[in-house]
Amino acid sequence: MTIKQFSKIKWFAGALALLAVGVVGGDWWAHRMMSEPAADSPTSAGNGANPLGAAASNAKPLYWYDPMIPNQHFGKPGKSPMGMEMVPKYSDADSEGGGVRVSSGVVQNLGIRLGKVEKAGLKSGLHAVGSVAFDDRLVAVVQARVEGYVTRLNVKAPLERVHRGQPLATILAPQWLAAQQEYLALVDARSQSAEALQQPARQRLVVLGVPDAAIRAVETKHETNATTTLVAPIDGVVTELGVRDGAAFMAGANLFRINGLATVWVNAQVPESQVSMVPLDSTVEAHATAWPGKRFKGRVIAFLPQVDPQTRTLGVRIALDNPDFQLSPGMWVALDFTAPAREPQLVVPSEAVIVTGERSVVIVADGKGSFDVVNVSTGVEQDGRTPILSGLKEGQSIVLSGQFLIDSEASLTSTVNRLKTSPSSMAPAERGQ
Repeated sequence: MTIKQFSKIKWFAGALALLAVGVVGGDWWAHRMMSEPAADSPTSAGNGANPLGAAASNAKPLYWYDPMIPNQHFGKPGKSPMGMEMVPKYSDADSEGGGVRVSSGVVQNLGIRLGKVEKAGLKSGLHAVGSVAFDDRLVAVVQARVEGYVTRLNVKAPLERVHRGQPLATILAPQWLAAQQEYLALVDARSQSAEALQQPARQRLVVLGVPDAAIRAVETKHETNATTTLVAPIDGVVTELGVRDGAAFMAGANLFRINGLATVWVNAQVPESQVSMVPLDSTVEAHATAWPGKRFKGRVIAFLPQVDPQTRTLGVRIALDNPDFQLSPGMWVALDFTAPAREPQLVVPSEAVIVTGERSVVIVADGKGSFDVVNVSTGVEQDGRTPILSGLKEGQSIVLSGQFLIDSEASLTSTVNRLKTSPSSMAPAERGQ
């Protein structure tokens, strides 16, 4: 080996040594900076280091965590794998009674709003859409109890509107004529036996269905007519026309079916979960697109005892007043249900109730910065307020917003408690390992 080659090897070895010293020194300096953060660093600012203000500046952190991933713990400060500056968790952050404590300053900075449990009488209400139908209670059937045929038909088309007393048809029924003649003979007779048979003869006319006008004509005018005029018994619409002009009919045939329109039914579907909001006899106000600005008053008269298995809705029947016959079957109307105001009950703003799927909870504040989760039983929400059936008392302070921050801190506190109790629950042999 020549002197020139030896000098090159010596120079290369020196360069490697300097490089190693630089790497070791840099690593030592980095560890020192990580373990001794600056006084103005967010991780060493005492109460400012913890977003919930749980620790004093002299307290020793239990661990550090990323606010975005609170369940992941680290043994030293710095940046988390997500690039967020980690904050410490202190042992004195545990609140008394199993709750969680939040400083008043943080309550304001994070927008945590509080409300009160109050007593109020909620006025139940519901909106729905329904279809108009005939009121089946206002149905009159003009039926023939004897054989005959039509000599003149006055109403010749279905859905024609008729008025009470309006002639519908003129018919000839031989049995009616024979019964009238028999009754007339007894009315004209003056013997005591004839007078005794007058009432049964008259009753026979009634049973055969002879109109009252024809019976009175026999009694007053002392005459019979071969034909009899049938008149409409009520105001309404002829929904069934069972005869034609000149046609014969059999005994028991329905000649006319008339539906009244003084009131109409509206059949609506109400969600199963909201049926209690529209009790029987509750008032209803309807609005029809056919009559803008017109309001129709009514009430709930029946709940149909069958739930639609697909929509989970229950049929509700409403009777609406229709004095001007403006509502016709088949129309759609919007319904506003209004039930009588109930007795005052405990209510809270609906935003305060957290529904987890298995239970409903409300976060209660004690006024000293401590918060607790309370299980509650709730009623049906109405106008942004939810009735509380059990779990709270009147006047209690509750959290309206920011619950997720308190829930996050509660999860951290629960984890700390488990870490603190786990060493005492271990066997001596396990602790010695």
